[in-house]
Amino acid sequence: MSAAAALRSGLWPSTLRARLFLILLAGLAIAYGLSFTVLYLERTMSAKAIMLGTLESDVATSIAVLDRLPADQRGGLLDRLSRGNYRFELGPGLPGVPDTSRKAREIGGRIEDAIGGSYPLRIESIPGDITRLQAHVTLSDGGPLTIDITPRPPMPIAAWLPYVLAVQMALLLLCTWFAVRQAIRPLGTLAAAADALDPNKKDPPLSEAGPSEVAHAARAFNAMRERIAHYLEERVQILAAISHDLQTPITRMRLRADMADDTPEKEKLVRDLGEIERLVQDGIAYARSAHGNGEKLSRIDLSSFIDSIAYDYQDTGKAVSVIGVVQGVAATKPHALRRILTNFVDNALKFAGAAEIGFERRGEGVIAITVMDRGTGIPDAMLDAAMQPFFRLEQSRNRETGGTGLGLAIAEQLAATIGGSVRLYNREGGGLAAEVTIRAS
Repeated sequence: MSAAAALRSGLWPSTLRARLFLILLAGLAIAYGLSFTVLYLERTMSAKAIMLGTLESDVATSIAVLDRLPADQRGGLLDRLSRGNYRFELGPGLPGVPDTSRKAREIGGRIEDAIGGSYPLRIESIPGDITRLQAHVTLSDGGPLTIDITPRPPMPIAAWLPYVLAVQMALLLLCTWFAVRQAIRPLGTLAAAADALDPNKKDPPLSEAGPSEVAHAARAFNAMRERIAHYLEERVQILAAISHDLQTPITRMRLRADMADDTPEKEKLVRDLGEIERLVQDGIAYARSAHGNGEKLSRIDLSSFIDSIAYDYQDTGKAVSVIGVVQGVAATKPHALRRILTNFVDNALKFAGAAEIGFERRGEGVIAITVMDRGTGIPDAMLDAAMQPFFRLEQSRNRETGGTGLGLAIAEQLAATIGGSVRLYNREGGGLAAEVTIRAS
């Protein structure tokens, strides 16, 4: 099965780590197995060549010696002429069957080449549990001579060899795992850094230590992060500059409008100028929020802090309430946190007419403050887009109903400056929840 077919069938691992591990391990194991096989075959062939060569030279000499001795003296030399894998016997030997196997033909050919065709030769196989051949030769005086041959089995394997093989395979596994780990770890580090990439945070650069390829990738990533941060800062600075420069002509236009005669056109002009002024102020606020306004961290009592926000709205007749028990202390930027929560409350009042502020303490010192309403909510597919600058769910372009589209973006920027995060989600039963998480003291 090819790699493509294995991938389609689901047999191929999905991770690069597992794929490299299998490829390297399989390659090393196959190469090791081939080396062992070649070595084993070479030793077997060498042993076979030595056996056949010895058989050819010794048998020729032994038959010649026995043929020249008187018949009554031949028996005394049989033991001396015999070897480990063959021995001589005077007589017809044991009854056997003709053997035409490759091994029998090879042994018979060697013996026949050794005796040079001087003596009739017949090879037979003796039935039994082990391979046993007998070569029958007729000497010059007509006396029968039998060569009982027991071919040696393949070279035996030492009892310690399997343990050596097991240790070698374990070393292969260990070395393969280490090599794959060394190759994949920089990719994991780079992926983690890419996931955590936030140009607005002053995180330390990615380490450029390691092999030249890894160092080059780390340098490229660090340079990319710096460029992104520069582009974002430049964009915010442009927005701040434009918003700031627009304030002066807007002020002059308002003064001129105030000095004009009271007409319906004057009211429309003043209203339009007010919308432009709010847009400019929101632009400046967004630009400032990206840099955190330079506000210092301070410890606040969360119960008093949240109650004060709710009381400020209640004093103006707005339906804002705190649900549940609020307790604890947090080290944060109070003005930034207040700006986030008032933005959430203002949106809830605008679109639902009432707001509820909830408090929840989560694991690892995380506190979630949620502003909830029972309005129409936001389609799930648009929740992420709602956090983008200048995105407005209300498409009429009326600033009174849709706003500038910067409120949630400013809240997200401010949350980043206090080490928190912002999340929007739809409530069960209808309505929207805007959540900000911060660290408890």
